[in-house]
Amino acid sequence: MSEDLRQLISRYPGAQTFKFGDNATLSAELLNLVRAGKKTATCGALRDYPEGSADTPVVGRRDIALDWDDRPALVIETVEVSICRYCDVTEDFALAEGENETLEGWREDHRRYFERNGGFDPEMELLCERFRLVEDLAERIDVQ
Repeated sequence: MSEDLRQLISRYPGAQTFKFGDNATLSAELLNLVRAGKKTATCGALRDYPEGSADTPVVGRRDIALDWDDRPALVIETVEVSICRYCDVTEDFALAEGENETLEGWREDHRRYFERNGGFDPEMELLCERFRLVEDLAERIDVQ
């Protein structure tokens, strides 16, 4: 663990670390969307969050998003967590993810993502999270 990350964890007790996306290019794109204020939500397959997992988002907790090279990039605060089937995701939530202009585009991109990462089923349950940006570590600007 880097000294920067140790210091961040001491500033944000209980923070978990995570990466957006499943490859370097997607991760960088998603971090930039958060920085631009376009991405305020994310989701993952519920199967990837076993009961009691420390990785499960918690309302009010601040977590540290890493870039693909494991450097701290952002601090976010979870403001809402819900479980929703893929087929029931609303346009409002899909657009809050900031990656697509339409619900249909979100469905196509996320179907491909889940196919690459453990399998896809239109009725699969997703862990849906809304968050706010607390700190952009690239700029060292605190937006609290």
